[in-house]
Amino acid sequence: MKPLAPWLYLAVVIVAEVVATTALKASDGFSRLGPSAVVVVGYGLAFYLLALTLRSIPIGVTYAVWSGVGIALIALIGWLVYGQRLDAGALVGMGLIVAGVLVIQLFSDASAH
Repeated sequence: MKPLAPWLYLAVVIVAEVVATTALKASDGFSRLGPSAVVVVGYGLAFYLLALTLRSIPIGVTYAVWSGVGIALIALIGWLVYGQRLDAGALVGMGLIVAGVLVIQLFSDASAH
């Protein structure tokens, strides 16, 4: 059984990075103080917890999960919040990314340290 704490850290890493990236758009090139502060705090928290995550989960698996889930969440936020269009190719590509993360989690021993 895999220890749960590193995966919880990784979940918080993903959420912090997604919040920070969303705030980056809202910061309007760092010209708005509130969203700019969220960017700095969000990325700081994400990278601190990423360092803790990497103590237990291999870097390749960590990055695959982080980037895959992050891409899907940012695309969803772009669609819901900013009205950005997602065409069939984008949806299929993101579905494949999420499927890849699931394959790693369910069928690969690479995620075990």
